[in-house]
Amino acid sequence: MICYPSLCLCAQGRFLFLNAPTIFLEVNTRMPNAKVLSEKQAIVAELTEKIQKASAGVLVDYKGITVEEDTALRRECRENGVDYAVVKNTLLRFAFNNTGLNELDDLLNGTTSLALCEDPVAPARVMANYAKKLDGKFEIKGGFMDGKPVDLATINSLASIPALPVLQAQVLGTMLAPITGLAVVLKQIAEKNGAPAEEAAPAEEAAPAAE
Repeated sequence: MICYPSLCLCAQGRFLFLNAPTIFLEVNTRMPNAKVLSEKQAIVAELTEKIQKASAGVLVDYKGITVEEDTALRRECRENGVDYAVVKNTLLRFAFNNTGLNELDDLLNGTTSLALCEDPVAPARVMANYAKKLDGKFEIKGGFMDGKPVDLATINSLASIPALPVLQAQVLGTMLAPITGLAVVLKQIAEKNGAPAEEAAPAEEAAPAAE
């Protein structure tokens, strides 16, 4: 509370006393509610643990996304094992500081969502796919992989890598190709060598008849 004292003025031999209005300023000196503080600490601890366990993460500005688009995005994230959630910048900043990702602090402005996964490619692929679909409404800010910050170019490069099941199928196909080719060749050789033997059998049977 601040009070201003009375003012005394002299005009034409008369003294005028002006009482300035008293101004009350309320200062909130209360500490944050213990329950709210505890809840925020729990959120930071959970974020910290998720970031530590994730192989990669992608930060997104989702400011223009609709409810329908958000629902579709979350469904695709679940199908690909990606943990996607909207986060508060202040709480995520604490979590990044706990995990040595302070360099990402500058990206924590505006609306922010975080996509995490043990698969280092999945978050980048899903987020980049939606960024293309929702041009201008859903933008990738940056991210991290193996505990180190990565830029947008790196995320786009990761996004071009096929999904793990597809990649496994491609590798398996490449490994099996020589074996398949060898099997075909062996079959052809077997068929070729077997043909004369089959033709010779009737000739041997016809020999006694000639006697």
